[in-house]
Amino acid sequence: QVQLVESGGGLVQAGGSLRLSCAASGSIVSINKMGWYRQAPGKQRELVADITYDGNTNYADSVKGRFTISRDNAKRSVFLQMNSPKPEDTATYYCLANLRRTGYPISFDYWGQGTQVTVSS
Repeated sequence: QVQLVESGGGLVQAGGSLRLSCAASGSIVSINKMGWYRQAPGKQRELVADITYDGNTNYADSVKGRFTISRDNAKRSVFLQMNSPKPEDTATYYCLANLRRTGYPISFDYWGQGTQVTVSS
């Protein structure tokens, strides 16, 4: 079994900061890309940022310059530092990991359960 557990969500004022964390556990051989997605009510899930094993990052235009994604490969974790959040960043944030499980020849995408982020104006 593989689990992705997110933490760090909550209520934050616009212009403040918040840090999301996600840790993967279970019978994992390797983790490739990790990322954060979000889904607001009535909207489709969208990419916020992702990061390769080697640390190459990719951001949605809407968060560039405000959010920073990082990872700790030894701890199988990914983080999202949210600076200067805006009310439009309010959503459920999901962690994604593309990883290979023990006994499997290929990698699959696994999702966390989601953590709510609410930005007040």
